[in-house]
Amino acid sequence: MDWNTIWETPESAKVLRIAFFVLFGFIALNVLAYAAARLPSSRQSPHIAQILRKLILYGGALLIFITVLLEMGFDLTGVLATAGVATVAIGFAAQTSLSNLISGLFLIGEKPFQIGDLVRVGGTFGVVDSIDLLSIKIRTLDNLFVRIPNESMLKEPVTTITRYPIRRMDLDIGVAYKEDVRRVMEVLRELAAKNPFALDDPEPLILFDRFGDSALQFRFGLWFEKANFLALRNSILTELKERFDEEGIEIPFPHVTLYSGSATEAFPLRISRGKEKGQK
Repeated sequence: MDWNTIWETPESAKVLRIAFFVLFGFIALNVLAYAAARLPSSRQSPHIAQILRKLILYGGALLIFITVLLEMGFDLTGVLATAGVATVAIGFAAQTSLSNLISGLFLIGEKPFQIGDLVRVGGTFGVVDSIDLLSIKIRTLDNLFVRIPNESMLKEPVTTITRYPIRRMDLDIGVAYKEDVRRVMEVLRELAAKNPFALDDPEPLILFDRFGDSALQFRFGLWFEKANFLALRNSILTELKERFDEEGIEIPFPHVTLYSGSATEAFPLRISRGKEKGQK
């Protein structure tokens, strides 16, 4: 078989050129996309690399498609003119998508969160799985998929819970009015010092907050590394209950006391004992 003769045949040469463009074009696209995926470890954040990878794949695939059409002899002048008119019409019809696209560019520039961050958006709470030009994808803690348009991300308050390496956990604790306030604060301080997941610096917050309806209210704030949230919460609540039981510190349930005043008689109280089972 004479490959030179085959290559010199116009039809065969065209087929070989098209196969060359498609094969090596997609190989080059995958190499560039892989390089973009490696950028987070050096220069770029993960969501920038993810968007760059998609732009390379989609833009490169479109370029290869146009090249193949030109190689096959199609006249794209009329097609491009029609596409321009269609683009204007689609632009008017897709104003929401355009708004989401612009909002996505703002989010990329501002970087309020990254892939893997734990965020709260309105009533949605979960981990950011993907940041795209039109929307972000969130995986909730009970493993549900939530898609939020970028325009909503700019309008809604967004809380990035894992933005900083350390956080503070605030616990509201109530004790009975009969308890010694200074002793309660000392016990809380000892619990914070002994817990392995609570940081010594910054110091824990121990605040006598207020006189509650049924208890003396304390605010107990512990600083911790963001990866230790569950470990700290489970351990500190268990240790708090055990230590309060050892010290005899009462954690009261909500109750109401009726007081008629010293100048008035006490409310009458009548106790009625029910009949035991089997009695008539």
